[in-house]
Amino acid sequence: MRIPMQDVLGVILGGGAGTRLYPLTKLRAKPAVPLAGYYRLIDIPMSNCIHSGINHIYVLTQFNSVSLHRHITRTYQFDNFSGGWVRILAAEQTPLNKSWYQGTADALRKQLYQLQVTRSREMVILSGDHLYRMDYSEFVAFHREHEADVTIAVKPVGAEDAPRFGILQADEGGRIHRFVEKPPTEKLKGLESLQGDKPYMASMGIYVFRSETLIQLLREESGSDFGKHIIPAAIERGLRVYAYPFEGYWEDIGTISSFYRVNLAMTRPDPPFDFYDAEWPIYTRARYLPGSRIIDSDVNRGLIAPGCIIEESAIHDSIIGLRSIVKAGAHLHCVVMMGADYYESDKEREENRRTGLPDIGVGEGAVIERAILDKNVRIGRKVVIRDHSGEPDVETKSYVIRDGIVVIPKGVTIPDGTVI
Repeated sequence: MRIPMQDVLGVILGGGAGTRLYPLTKLRAKPAVPLAGYYRLIDIPMSNCIHSGINHIYVLTQFNSVSLHRHITRTYQFDNFSGGWVRILAAEQTPLNKSWYQGTADALRKQLYQLQVTRSREMVILSGDHLYRMDYSEFVAFHREHEADVTIAVKPVGAEDAPRFGILQADEGGRIHRFVEKPPTEKLKGLESLQGDKPYMASMGIYVFRSETLIQLLREESGSDFGKHIIPAAIERGLRVYAYPFEGYWEDIGTISSFYRVNLAMTRPDPPFDFYDAEWPIYTRARYLPGSRIIDSDVNRGLIAPGCIIEESAIHDSIIGLRSIVKAGAHLHCVVMMGADYYESDKEREENRRTGLPDIGVGEGAVIERAILDKNVRIGRKVVIRDHSGEPDVETKSYVIRDGIVVIPKGVTIPDGTVI
């Protein structure tokens, strides 16, 4: 039976500058990055909160936050009788705080007044760049049953992944006695908690805090990060810190390679994350778009968002985002195409012809492999973008290569006949 969640506050951290996801974060906050051709990363924790019964939600933002603010205010509006709300807390200078957020914990410390006025019993602290489904009411129920001060969602990981996470050790009852943030490989010995090929318990960066405990820790501890400072301090103080095992799919979408891999996985016959789950849909902004029109094309393992026009093209293992236009003769293989924010008018396309500017979308005869095309890009006729696996990273004005993946930033034009 689900426990009441009216006195639980959800806090979604909007993230820092998102440098590992650059250039997708060049003009937007990390949680505003498009996902699976239709959603944005912020829609995942927001949807989990709504399904879990949490309808008091703060979203903390700082970098390039305009598009994130716009998406949240257009999408998440509770009615007058539910008592729910979503409020954006942007980093700001005040007489008491003259600096930007310095880390995850510091972001909450600078918003202590806003956290206190909600008079919540617990706070669920979430990241804005993870892909997973979790019923937070079960998470909070576990926290209450164990009379915990802090509860951390955890997953088992192997030695190759352990240095990316906070690694913890807990007793048989689940109480955590040791926590090491991102330990190097040579210092993993002695941190094993489980048997098998995944012996380490890794923090997912998802927490439940008793509100009084969190406020006290933020006031008395100077550290700026939960993993590096606040969690170890809570353990050293002898507070009741527990591990909540999570067995479902979870992915941290913090890098270009992980973002690319997660998106392409959605095109498989058995995707690891199911956007088609009728019991737990992922919410996003309602758009009034026509169905996609696909003309004499070969589409194999493709995910096509609404509003697209695809003409006589070959699309394999690719995501085709909202309002995408793909012209005749184009070949897309292992491509994440984010689409466009608008359709060009006939007059605008005529002007494009006059000036030699490609239309928004992918032009005739373009061949693109292993690439990410951000929104509103213009890929000219007979452009070739090839696989750069195994080659060093490159950054130019018109494209970036990360982990062998070519990324065309938002709004960039690639002229006719260009070869990358």
